[in-house]
Amino acid sequence: MPHIDCYFATMSPYTYLCGLRPADIARKHGATIIYKPLDIMALFARTGGVPPKDRHPNRQAYRLQDLERRAKVAGLPLNVKPAFWPTNPAPSSFAIIAAQNTGADVGGLVHAITRACWAEDRDISQDDVIRDCLKAEGFDPALVDRDMMTSADTYAQNLEHAVLAGAFGAPFFITDTDARFWGEDRLTDLDLHLSGKI
Repeated sequence: MPHIDCYFATMSPYTYLCGLRPADIARKHGATIIYKPLDIMALFARTGGVPPKDRHPNRQAYRLQDLERRAKVAGLPLNVKPAFWPTNPAPSSFAIIAAQNTGADVGGLVHAITRACWAEDRDISQDDVIRDCLKAEGFDPALVDRDMMTSADTYAQNLEHAVLAGAFGAPFFITDTDARFWGEDRLTDLDLHLSGKI
């Protein structure tokens, strides 16, 4: 059975623009998928990336255009300058880890949390927002407070694993055969790879 590790950040617009496609692709190919939220700024620092605010103006302008285009392609609403961004991604990441530890599919939860930031102008560092997302996706809202030390450890380990596995951005998909796909716009390539076409 194929496997996919999905390294992502809850405050990443490109993670939001994935929608439910990573889970759909995994299901299509009978693959397992593990969502691994991480600190994207720390990943940038470790792998030569630059936070958006520190990029050259040309890169910043391109990013805004690209986000608008990718949102249209994905058919998703997007505020390219959300009210609560950047924000602390740790609380929402901890909740996703706790939910995944129940054995449930968390693809919908990842999308709900990223949508809250990028389409609903909600602060995903706040417990009430995270609880709403958990409840909407059928999870116990109390997961926001459950096993926080375990979640914090996993969150830190995800960063280390990402660096060792070769990831440098988000979302970043790595298969069990070490095929690597960076970005929402490479999901089609991931699908084709799992189909044996590329």
